[in-house]
Amino acid sequence: MDTEINHFDEMLSASGARSPYTGYDEWFTAQDARRLAKKSAEAEAFFRRTGITFNVYGQSDAEERLIPFDLVPRIISSSEWSKLSRGIEQRVRAINAFLYDIYNRQEILKAGIVPVELIAKNAAFLPQMMDFNPPGGVYTHIVGTDIVRTGEDDFYVLEDNARTPSGVSYMLENRETMLQMFPELFSKIKVKPVSDYPKSLRRSLEASAPASCNGRPCVAVLTPGIHNSAYFEHSFLADQMGVELVEGHDLRVIDGHIAMRTTRGFRRIDVLYRRVDDDFLDPMTFNPTSMLGVPGIMDVYRAGNITIANAPGTGVADDKAIYSYMPDIVEFYTGERAILKNVETHRCSEPDALKYVLDNLADLVVKEVHGSGGYGMLVGPAASKKELAAFAAKLKSNPANYIAQPTLSLSTVPIFTKKGLAPRHVDLRPFALVSPAGVNITPGGLTRVALKAGSLVVNSSQGGGTKDTWILED
Repeated sequence: MDTEINHFDEMLSASGARSPYTGYDEWFTAQDARRLAKKSAEAEAFFRRTGITFNVYGQSDAEERLIPFDLVPRIISSSEWSKLSRGIEQRVRAINAFLYDIYNRQEILKAGIVPVELIAKNAAFLPQMMDFNPPGGVYTHIVGTDIVRTGEDDFYVLEDNARTPSGVSYMLENRETMLQMFPELFSKIKVKPVSDYPKSLRRSLEASAPASCNGRPCVAVLTPGIHNSAYFEHSFLADQMGVELVEGHDLRVIDGHIAMRTTRGFRRIDVLYRRVDDDFLDPMTFNPTSMLGVPGIMDVYRAGNITIANAPGTGVADDKAIYSYMPDIVEFYTGERAILKNVETHRCSEPDALKYVLDNLADLVVKEVHGSGGYGMLVGPAASKKELAAFAAKLKSNPANYIAQPTLSLSTVPIFTKKGLAPRHVDLRPFALVSPAGVNITPGGLTRVALKAGSLVVNSSQGGGTKDTWILED
């Protein structure tokens, strides 16, 4: 197996396989490499047949692509997962409390914990949400928390995704693929299931229905349409939940409620799981040119006649500048220290921080405050002198648009290659469902893996792949 220095290998230690991987290592050692190579090709054919693809924006060859799937699972012990899930729940509850406070009394601003200008000048902050409490008091019904690991017991939250987190369909399809390819593995190793996520999602959304709902809530998924990069996931989740997939032109306001067009006329919707960005949600309130949303939906929402999941304006909580205050936010609302650590973050809007970042650019990772998908970021150690100089100019011209973090020594998990196993860096996006009934965290998540040797960028848009994530039973 290839080796990589100074990175925590989640599968192999100096003395052999780590305890979560012992059963898998025994199985893998006994396998014929040609059989595994054949299975890997079968997996790609399965993904292509199923239509599990994504689009890459901003490229001339932006055709639909497969996200590469690696057949070596990422395995996490029950005790490791226990700590992670407790930390995620604590963080998710704090984010919801923060959003309620920001859109109501703003106590955290009055206390000087978070600077007022970070909210006032934040493009994701929606004044239209002020003095309004969503049904059940829930803002973030679905949260994807990006977590990285640097050692045996060292986990860090890299990012909070509180708007419209994606990737759960890959978590489910990765597991289904592994079950089909290697059923004997799941007899040998007891892995917690993830297949009930769609049912849990529907139950959680139904539990978040507005008080005006009579009978079983009607749930629908709002998609921007087939040209959206995550359209496969939108249709997949609607199908798995057994609810309608709708576009903006399928919906209208009728008698103060949102209704969808059906073959039997219009039917009222109680909960709308929207995968449309805030700005395009209601042309009467936000972007007047939007053809993706529903005119008047914000009036219906503020009248308490529909639940929108996630709530508009939640993006103010996953802003990368706000991220740097999350340990203080967690403590302010829970009275507890954060279980999961933040990565040290330099806010380039602050003159001293900007000077430090410019002086140490070659050693840092710099990200746009509102960036996502690996776009608009600089990985200092991998950048050329020309790229560093160009990025320094960007920083000087608009420092408030960036944060910087140290280059972490991310853990690795082996991938299967023609030459055998080779270590690659990974992150993890577990998914939490939030409703008035509580927080439900699926035991697993989307493991994204950098397929290029030494690369720290795991995003599919930047050439990364995915793995099945196994949480072991006790």
